[in-house]
Amino acid sequence: MAAKKSLGHRSRRPRKGAGSWRWPPPHTPLTTSATPGAQQRSAAIAWLPTLLAKGPEALRREHLRRQPVALRPSRLHCIVLDTSGSMRRHGRLALAKGHAAFMIEQAARLGDEVALLRFGGQGVELLLPPGPARAAGSQRLRPVGGGGGTPLAQALVQAERLLQRTVRKSGPTECWLWLLTDGRALEQPLPPAAQHLVIVDFDDASKPLGRCAAWAARWGAEHRLALPAA
Repeated sequence: MAAKKSLGHRSRRPRKGAGSWRWPPPHTPLTTSATPGAQQRSAAIAWLPTLLAKGPEALRREHLRRQPVALRPSRLHCIVLDTSGSMRRHGRLALAKGHAAFMIEQAARLGDEVALLRFGGQGVELLLPPGPARAAGSQRLRPVGGGGGTPLAQALVQAERLLQRTVRKSGPTECWLWLLTDGRALEQPLPPAAQHLVIVDFDDASKPLGRCAAWAARWGAEHRLALPAA
């Protein structure tokens, strides 16, 4: 199990700077080969390979070699937000909504895609379908309230289906699933099939149940604490 990360802060969003929320780094671009005809016409000419291909002849189109074209793989963040009744206590839901909003804005800044699911007494609801992240998307969280039970297993099944549909439609995609919860569900859900699974733990610091940490250990997921400063 990965080491726990502390997200203690006074505001309702993670702080910036050293020791703050650790977001996935930008993609490492892949590159195509430099063979003729494989690059986009807009790619810059690689003059040394071009001159070597030309040799003593007059320069012709078939001699042109292009710079490798960077290919950025898609990355999708599926945020699964617990809005059950227990999340309303001690401001945990407001804190979790702040984290989710921050995540959407970070995804938009890096050009990632995002999807947002909520689960609570009204069942599971898709607030943002998979697509390019926009900072304005965080506004969908403003009217979100909480209450009722915790259909965690149902939410994770829907999240997994969403990720699978995206991969089938868009091709290879780096999938991140972020579960924001206080771990008060009585279910024993199976881990969703995602390349990267992170549980952000909003459990009660004074009387923790420890279920988020237990799920992370069983699922091989990363476990992060999201506790407000005292």
